[in-house]
Amino acid sequence: MRKIHVIGIGAGDPDQLTLQAVKALRSTDVFFILDKGEVKADLTELRRDMLEAHLTAGTYRVVQARDPERDRSAGGASYSPAVGDWRSARADIYERLIAEELGEDQTGAFLVWGDPSLYDSTLAILEEVLERGAVAFEYDVVPGISSVSALVARHRTGLNRVARPVQITTGRRLAEGFPEGVDDVVVMLDAHQAFQRYADEDVDIYWGAYIGTPDEILVSGPIAEAAPRIERLRAEARERKGWIMDTYLLRRRPRDGND
Repeated sequence: MRKIHVIGIGAGDPDQLTLQAVKALRSTDVFFILDKGEVKADLTELRRDMLEAHLTAGTYRVVQARDPERDRSAGGASYSPAVGDWRSARADIYERLIAEELGEDQTGAFLVWGDPSLYDSTLAILEEVLERGAVAFEYDVVPGISSVSALVARHRTGLNRVARPVQITTGRRLAEGFPEGVDDVVVMLDAHQAFQRYADEDVDIYWGAYIGTPDEILVSGPIAEAAPRIERLRAEARERKGWIMDTYLLRRRPRDGND
């Protein structure tokens, strides 16, 4: 039976690989990497650097395939179907890679940024491949340090406050309004800087881009003061690299004197 490791590799810092992740790397014969094109080639190189740092050359293979394009213009009712189509296109690639590049008694691996359980499609795609029934395998999941954990660590703050909830959401959802009953909100996948709509409220932001990499950028403070700087730094970084990955925590200031 073929075996697959889904390995969380952290937010970008090679030192964030856990001992469990390194052990899984060393038991892998073939690593599958989806290439996102020349603009994001450094993401592929970071993965290769991690492998070279922990493995002996010649003991494994790396197989790359081009990641299918996703329709990022889809919104509203067409957003979920567009994501579903993209995942199915990825499932086609995963199915082919596992069937053609992995021997019956070998172990393959997918290296997932952050943690495989948080806003990542790998697990759902592997389940779709299994449901199709064309190729059989078993898989396990190695947790990783998420960009959320890395963000609050770099800002030296907690994710939640005493006896208070924290919610993780997307920029698309934040644009619809601050979650009801929650004062600490982590936002991911925000291409349009939805935090700007809260510049007139008593809200602090802890923002980070390229967390855990040499290009890391951190900004914190009241949104009214921090937003212009974030907008400028974000635009400059995107122009320089061609892409950006950022995450942030919004924190409403106490209104009743409690923290």
